[in-house]
Amino acid sequence: MADQQDGDVVCQVCHESKPRDEVVPARLVRASVIDTIRKEYPDWSPDGYICLTDLQHFRGLRVRNLVEEELGGLSAAEEEVVKSFEAQQVLARNLNDEFDRNLALGQRVADRVADFGGSWAFIGSFGGIIVLWIALNSVALLTHHFDPFPFILLNLVLSCLAAMQAPVIMMSQNRQEAKDRLRAEHDYQVNLRAELEIRALSARLDELLRHQWQGLLEIQQVQTEMMEELTRHATAQASTDTGGQGKG
Repeated sequence: MADQQDGDVVCQVCHESKPRDEVVPARLVRASVIDTIRKEYPDWSPDGYICLTDLQHFRGLRVRNLVEEELGGLSAAEEEVVKSFEAQQVLARNLNDEFDRNLALGQRVADRVADFGGSWAFIGSFGGIIVLWIALNSVALLTHHFDPFPFILLNLVLSCLAAMQAPVIMMSQNRQEAKDRLRAEHDYQVNLRAELEIRALSARLDELLRHQWQGLLEIQQVQTEMMEELTRHATAQASTDTGGQGKG
């Protein structure tokens, strides 16, 4: 399968000539991925090569099958994780900026109102307005009270303010809950992607250790054969020397 021209090799999946730094020997591909490849390419040869693009595609396909087997299907979030794994894209992102960019003007105003309504600045300013209101209608305007005691107009204003402020704060809380759900889903995706990457890395390390162990066994076998050959040669040499001395 090797193409001797310019040191390129041919990928046995896409049958395109690739530089050696863009291919992987077939013998280094782990067995689970090989099983996935052979479903589409039964003539897969362990002596050939596969390019990184095709290898990543089948790795992603293997991950997809693995997730479907363990979870019983793929949700939209899991589908996004598998696609990011196949394309080797970064999944983590800043959800706060992405969520805030999609807010409408009314939603931004509601958030500002909720932020101000839940601050000490609101409590202090509104408390000052109430004190000023009571003072104007009790002391300053002795003959021209626009809201005399028991301050019915003030109670009406407070009721209207509470009635308007409550739904605005609820709208802001609903958006915060939506952001929290989005953040939780994103955390799940990142954790799932990390687990898949760790599994792939662990399988890769196991495969490398297995090949290294096989290589060490072959070296040991060669050394054993050499020792046996040296032993036989030494035994034969000793027999020859003993026979020569007996004749002498």
